[in-house]
Amino acid sequence: MATDQRLTPQSKDFAAWYTELVQLAGLADYSPVRGCMVIRPYGYAVWELMQAALDDMFKSTGHQNAYFPLFLPQSALDREAEHVEGFAPQTAVVTRAGGETLEEPLVVRPTSEAIIWPVVANWIQSYRDLPILLNQWANVVRWELRTRPFLRTTEFLWQEGHTAHATAEEAQEEARRMLGVYREFMEEWMAMPVVTGEKTPSERFAGAERTFSCEALMRDNRALQAGTSHYLGQNFARAFEVQFQTEAGRHEYVWSTSWGVSTRLIGGLIMTHGDDEGLVLPPRLAPHQVVIVPIWKSEEQRRTVLDKARELRAALSGRVRIHVDDRENMTPGAKFFEWERKGVPLRIEIGPRDVAGSQVVLVRRLKGEADRKRPIDEAEAVAVLPELLTGLQAEMRAAAAARREENSVRADSDFEGFRSRMAGLGGFVYAGWCGREACEQKVKDETKATIRVIPDQEFRSQEPPERCLCCGRAPAEEVLWAKAY
Repeated sequence: MATDQRLTPQSKDFAAWYTELVQLAGLADYSPVRGCMVIRPYGYAVWELMQAALDDMFKSTGHQNAYFPLFLPQSALDREAEHVEGFAPQTAVVTRAGGETLEEPLVVRPTSEAIIWPVVANWIQSYRDLPILLNQWANVVRWELRTRPFLRTTEFLWQEGHTAHATAEEAQEEARRMLGVYREFMEEWMAMPVVTGEKTPSERFAGAERTFSCEALMRDNRALQAGTSHYLGQNFARAFEVQFQTEAGRHEYVWSTSWGVSTRLIGGLIMTHGDDEGLVLPPRLAPHQVVIVPIWKSEEQRRTVLDKARELRAALSGRVRIHVDDRENMTPGAKFFEWERKGVPLRIEIGPRDVAGSQVVLVRRLKGEADRKRPIDEAEAVAVLPELLTGLQAEMRAAAAARREENSVRADSDFEGFRSRMAGLGGFVYAGWCGREACEQKVKDETKATIRVIPDQEFRSQEPPERCLCCGRAPAEEVLWAKAY
């Protein structure tokens, strides 16, 4: 594809816009293996920044990284019946290796409970060995029928936390704490506001007693499940005989949790902030926070502006992630277009007149200001660029939060109106639910909308709904409905 190719407008075809942007911004490419993607260096740089931030947050809450095998014995997966039933349609199974049929099939991990707990069981003898707080950075395979880069692929990268505790209360507190860590990352680093809450029984992780989720609203008014945290109770501990001796001398099964986010977050980043020109990256996750584009016509001018560009880079190095685009086979206009497409938060343009006047031209990627492009004194630019990036981060978060609220409807009890909304504008709808799975399924069948979460108290309507959206009965809960990825 040509680098100057225009994107399909979001308003015309959001799915086409997304698919084109993933490739044209150099984030990912298609693989010879169906349903798998190649993450290109620019996309992987975004993932590395996400990974580094999350890793620091996990370690600050006491978790340690470990690594477990890619392959699970089929017998291990079969030991937790509900878990294996939930993943059975998505598993890839190895039956031959080394030219021979294996005595026991090996499952390529769709998630790692079935390989982690048989091992961790050997590490735990008494309450003194608890809690176990583990995290793993890994790849997993889930045989998806409909794939889209970052959002849903057969193989993807993620982290999966797994913890074991001496009491149910500690495990539930851990599941909620890690949901809070995810929310903090999504809002503070991704500038992507989320609604947190608990999944309904039909939407729980296979084998979990409770599943909590972060739900974000994308620019096409569909929901994205951005991260989940699960209280597993003693289900996996019983399946894999993970016991400990209590302080009183009794033997108990541990209470466990698991939680994870994946490269799906990059898809969320694209769809939360991107526009018809391309990516709009929040500064904290931009591989290049500032790009300097030197402009020259003659060899003498080239030396002058390049010297100044490199001087500026040296002055700002260590304070911002800065890059000088000194390629000679591209026009300045083509460079501007490329960095706009790649979502770089700030661009600095330097020409001979700018050098002579001790100034630069500063260009914001984020739309919305009349002076998006303005001259600024060189010394002032060096002084204020870090502060400007901090301001852009906050501005993006506020804009995304405002957009979410503009596209949220509260205490809706008109099913026909809801049906029309889901067929058209979409968005978040807070409405009553009687608690019956039949109503949940009927709404899903007729509108393709699902209950994203039973929202936490801070997200609930000030005036709670009076009836179930579907059947009109008194509601058991206020829930968040939306069509989702």
